[in-house]
Amino acid sequence: MSLMKQYRSGQQEIPVTMQAWQVFGAGLENFGRDEQPVEVEVPQPGSRELLARVDAASLCFSDVKILRLGGEHPRLYGRDLAADPIIPGHEAALTIVKVGSDIADKFSIGDRFVVQADIFYQGVNLAFGYMLPGAFEQYVLLGKEILAGDEGLYLIPVQPETGYAETALSEPWACVIHAYHTDFRRRLAPDGVAWFIGSEQSEAYSLGALAQEQQGPDKILYTGVSAQFREELKTGAQKWGAQLQEVPSAAAKSIDELKKEVAPDGFDDMILLGQPAPELVEATAAALGREGALVLVTDQPLPRPVEIDLGRIHYDYIRYLGCRGPDISQAYNASRNPRLAAGGKVLIVGGAGPMGQMHVQLALESPDGPQVVVATDIAAGRLAVVAEQFVPVADELGKQLICLNPEELGQETFDRRLREIAPDGFDDVVVMVPVAPLAVQAAQYVADGGVVNFFAGMPRGTMGQIDLSSVALDGVRYTGTSGSRIHDLEATLHMTESGQLSPNRSVAAIGGIEAAREGMDAVQDGEVPGKIVIYPQIEGLPLTRLDELDERLPDVAEKLGPGNSWTNEAEIALLEHFLA
Repeated sequence: MSLMKQYRSGQQEIPVTMQAWQVFGAGLENFGRDEQPVEVEVPQPGSRELLARVDAASLCFSDVKILRLGGEHPRLYGRDLAADPIIPGHEAALTIVKVGSDIADKFSIGDRFVVQADIFYQGVNLAFGYMLPGAFEQYVLLGKEILAGDEGLYLIPVQPETGYAETALSEPWACVIHAYHTDFRRRLAPDGVAWFIGSEQSEAYSLGALAQEQQGPDKILYTGVSAQFREELKTGAQKWGAQLQEVPSAAAKSIDELKKEVAPDGFDDMILLGQPAPELVEATAAALGREGALVLVTDQPLPRPVEIDLGRIHYDYIRYLGCRGPDISQAYNASRNPRLAAGGKVLIVGGAGPMGQMHVQLALESPDGPQVVVATDIAAGRLAVVAEQFVPVADELGKQLICLNPEELGQETFDRRLREIAPDGFDDVVVMVPVAPLAVQAAQYVADGGVVNFFAGMPRGTMGQIDLSSVALDGVRYTGTSGSRIHDLEATLHMTESGQLSPNRSVAAIGGIEAAREGMDAVQDGEVPGKIVIYPQIEGLPLTRLDELDERLPDVAEKLGPGNSWTNEAEIALLEHFLA
């Protein structure tokens, strides 16, 4: 049996101990011991557990956030890491090497999987690589949380010949896919709480198509609406079995009090009719619950930009919708879904980072994607790599990729260049930089009917002043997503295994198990222009950029693709070199 065939089979002698990168507290100095991984016992699976070999683990900036925050990271729930350390790493390729006796009819040695990192068990998020041991170790135990979680099995099967790096990269790629597959809600939230706020002088607004929905809110509040619209709300409430309540005032204080009383988790829909004061818009936005929608229905611009929580757009899926009226349903139904506009123009702010490059690649390789892709970044070296890797791809596909460095151009020239490229604005603006002023500035370049995607994870409470008039007057939409779902990971893996997607293009550096610490430092400082993939089964390989492979591992370097791109053939050569 060949070396790789034996390795892929999972039939191997399991060592007694293994190397693992444990986190004992905040700071890189608490990653491992004395800058090295810790030697720990290989766990033994119980009757309903699996032991998996970690074949590849890609590094993510989210892992850096764990090191920065330690036990204060929101996904660690105040865990005392000094006494109970965690093992991070959520982007992983796994092979099963031991199967518990009670599940031997469902799993076999040699089965390959990628993990859906967002794991919910008994209603609690116990994410892989956070509360649950992750991939920065040589072997990982998979228990009931992963095998029988709230959504069932959190493992996605992988074909035998799929590369390990491209498997591990399915997780970050699924986050990118998820960003364009999370559609805008088209109706009032079923079983939710909706509040309509207007004035007696407002024109005769109508629910329009919203009234035809078979499901509706549990509670409907109204303030200052016309008698005609009040009757329409009454009819809707009767149809949906909803409580109907008049609220005399929508002052900021009463909004907060009413939220505590009728919507402790926040309002699902807040619909502002007519010409609301900016202060009212800000107060209602703050009262929205997770996945809530603020709907602005007006034909007049707001007197000033309003300050909203940009982080909640990303983490809590808050949406801002609008229309000119009087048909309120147009605010929900006139929005295009947040797919990249076919034949359009997309601006990717921070497009030279590892995740930014994925957005650039997806925009170029999508057959029904944009025609013009603009990637901006202040890191000249990383931006040069984007141009080197993806301009040939754009040319081959008959598209245009333009790379701009605002720091080198200067703000005035940079602004003029963007206006030249897209005189009417960009159909899509994707923000990869978690900095509020840059996010606000980027939003100014969106076209009428365009979508602004806050992909970067700005913390909740990150405020920015946005001209929300555009959601009503120009059909602009704001979106943002965090992580991915099982179906996104399945779709991404299918795209990879069917040849529609090439995740290996994202790889910029590789290393063995000991290289994880240096890799985390490089991710933190943005030193590597792409993703870093660690091969935990390899020992003695320091962090190595792909353009350095010809000096260190010429037998592997000769298997690289155009532009020193990673390939499955190079991966096989790497494993054969070290595992022999």
